[in-house]
Amino acid sequence: MGEVYIDICMYICTSYIMLAFLAAGFDWDEANLAKCQKHGLTVDDIEAVFKSALQVAADEKHSTAETRYYVIGRGAGVRPILVVFTIRRLGEAVLIRPISARYMHRKETERHEEQED
Repeated sequence: MGEVYIDICMYICTSYIMLAFLAAGFDWDEANLAKCQKHGLTVDDIEAVFKSALQVAADEKHSTAETRYYVIGRGAGVRPILVVFTIRRLGEAVLIRPISARYMHRKETERHEEQED
């Protein structure tokens, strides 16, 4: 089972990197902006995560109506940030739509750092 997960993660990570370079930008509106900012993050912090992504994976548990992903990275600070997002198309443009974002809790950060080692 572990090998399958790694293969899936590798595929998603590769797909994400390709999409990040092709993405025309971000899809923000009042709803997702408010939800993402309620945890003290700015738009710049959230968008910076995609430039410094440490880990990208499918969020299969919450992918009911659309495929969702999560990315772990860092904004301007040192604390890791978790962003749940989806990919949207607006005509020909491919956009990254953040759904929610928050700083990772201490235990999550410790677990994540253990997995990196």
